[in-house]
Amino acid sequence: MFIASMPAPPPVVKWECKDCTAQEKFVLREVQMRTDITDKYALATILGNIKQESRFHSNICEGGSRVPYHRCYSGGYGIIQWTTENRYAGLATFARKYKCDPSYLNCQVRYMISEKQFQTALSKFTQNGRSVRYYMKAAYSWLGWGVEGSRVNYTWEFANKLTGTKG
Repeated sequence: MFIASMPAPPPVVKWECKDCTAQEKFVLREVQMRTDITDKYALATILGNIKQESRFHSNICEGGSRVPYHRCYSGGYGIIQWTTENRYAGLATFARKYKCDPSYLNCQVRYMISEKQFQTALSKFTQNGRSVRYYMKAAYSWLGWGVEGSRVNYTWEFANKLTGTKG
């Protein structure tokens, strides 16, 4: 009896950033591990938006104060500047449920990925081969920023630093 062998699955491209900070590398790794996002420009867009929001400082209150979660009394907080009452409180609820500190990057990244707004945008971030502009629209639906600022510039900076490895 002849059994046809199955073709090997295509190699998975995993993006790395050797010239990134430890915080940037952590976010990149977690997003790739916890989602199906594989497009370089989608990942760069996520990183570029986080850089615009917080410079990857998890303990940052809107305006620049570096304080623990419970000492940020107005405006946004954290890596994506959770601002609305529901989103800000959602971070604390998530932290209690999963026994993590809402001031820390690891807790915030897990919350960010699980949050409804990110999950809604995920269907766009997982479409490969799209333009940065396309992914920026997804980022806007996720974050709802008031000022675009340097998001696109940061996105291109990350896109130029990301290198793929087959795994």
